[in-house]
Amino acid sequence: MELAYYSDYAVRLVNTEQPERGTDSLTSVEVVRELFGPAQQAARRATDSDVTRLRTVRSRLRAVFEAADGGDEVLAVDLLNALMMEFPVSPQISGHEQRDDAEGRPDWHMHIAEQAANATAGYTATACMGLAFHLTELGVDRLGICQARPCRNVYLDTSTNRSRRYCSDRCATRANVAAYRARKRLESERSARTGRTAEAAQDSTPATER
Repeated sequence: MELAYYSDYAVRLVNTEQPERGTDSLTSVEVVRELFGPAQQAARRATDSDVTRLRTVRSRLRAVFEAADGGDEVLAVDLLNALMMEFPVSPQISGHEQRDDAEGRPDWHMHIAEQAANATAGYTATACMGLAFHLTELGVDRLGICQARPCRNVYLDTSTNRSRRYCSDRCATRANVAAYRARKRLESERSARTGRTAEAAQDSTPATER
């Protein structure tokens, strides 16, 4: 099963909204269809009703990431389990790619069957299953929220040392620049205070001692 691909469904959906910026790009059925990526057959089932449905799912998925990012593993798992119970999946074995050109043997792998009642149900089931595998294989702490304010995009940490803190290189650069400027400003303020203290000490010295 292409776990990274399926778990990315959750990331793409949650990141259609940036709460602290007050922006929401999930506004039309066209956007819903874009979320499906290459799965165009499933995307064609989307209707205007899926915009509202997916917004509700989006809030619930963000809650999973927030719980994980906050260190509450049990809550994150409970929230994800609740979604999976509501949007179950039907796994099946698929082999639509060849592994060996000489023998022509199929490349067997797990695939999620498309039997959902609507586009939202299919999308949510896929997203939750991918997220569940990511969570159980790599750990709950691999579900993160970008630390570069005001960005609150979610991400899946696949680094070898669990060191990821930002959703993108752009946010990482912005955060590093902000931290550098803050350090320089602090150094400047300390230098100014030291200079004022030295001047005050000199002014308080009796003239006969100067």
